[in-house]
Amino acid sequence: MSASTSFADSIVTPAGIDSLGCLADSLHKSHELRRPDLAFYRKRVDQEQVSQVRTDASDRGFLVGVSMSPQHRRSIFRGRQGSHHDFNRGGIYIRDFSEDYRADIHGAFDFLLVELPRAFFEQSGQDRRGRIPGLKTVTGLYDPVLEHLAHALAPALARPDEASMLFVDQIGVAIGTHVMQRYGGARAPRGARGGLSRLHEERAKQMLMEKVKGNVSIPEIARECNMSASYFLRAFKESTGQTPHQWLMAQRVQRAREFLRDTELPLAEVAIACNFYDQSHFSRVFSQVVGTSPGNWRRHSRG
Repeated sequence: MSASTSFADSIVTPAGIDSLGCLADSLHKSHELRRPDLAFYRKRVDQEQVSQVRTDASDRGFLVGVSMSPQHRRSIFRGRQGSHHDFNRGGIYIRDFSEDYRADIHGAFDFLLVELPRAFFEQSGQDRRGRIPGLKTVTGLYDPVLEHLAHALAPALARPDEASMLFVDQIGVAIGTHVMQRYGGARAPRGARGGLSRLHEERAKQMLMEKVKGNVSIPEIARECNMSASYFLRAFKESTGQTPHQWLMAQRVQRAREFLRDTELPLAEVAIACNFYDQSHFSRVFSQVVGTSPGNWRRHSRG
């Protein structure tokens, strides 16, 4: 994954401790994917041991964790007082980075985590006076929505070079919006009646097409249209019937059809020409959109 400047790049941690306060040597899996407005993590320990997590208070915002594995216990300490919490698959926690945090995790665990910085709440327009809405402190509560979104996001963290960052952004915005509404008391925004204006729709599509391999963020396009990321996603789908990721893939498939019909280029070269990651990615997306493989479509298109 190419390096990029983001809100999390300036985080400084002691040697041997990662940005979430985990002992790096104890982790059997540690993935990080940083976007301009959000950061995503996957942390896993396979051995039955006690893992310690500790972070000092900071202004990083909030951390949302979703358990991807069943049955482990977390002991959280505030001063000398400790509380014990059991997690099953789909159990979540939300913690505020503005508070010191110390916890012992008993046994193997696997978490997908999303860091929501303060800027995310400000850009969402939930507080017109610029204040960050507080989130409930949640530990071990089952949340089926976040469980589903975490599993949809997991492959992108494992293979970021093959992932669509547009898709990652869409999932991230969905997670942040759900958390704000369910655990922060934010009001659900009104529907995007009428969708985007013609000018905003044209500008959004232009930005999507100009960026190679979808290397543009949803918040970046939303800011260009002077709206929050969550509102932009709803308005774009209202206007086009598709999410930005779906729309961009459809444009690439349409271009690929022209190459398949009008040229003799091998499938691998068509994939490159149409900004797919490789032939496998091209074949998978083409089959999902069209209902048949590129090779079959080429043969039938020529009679």
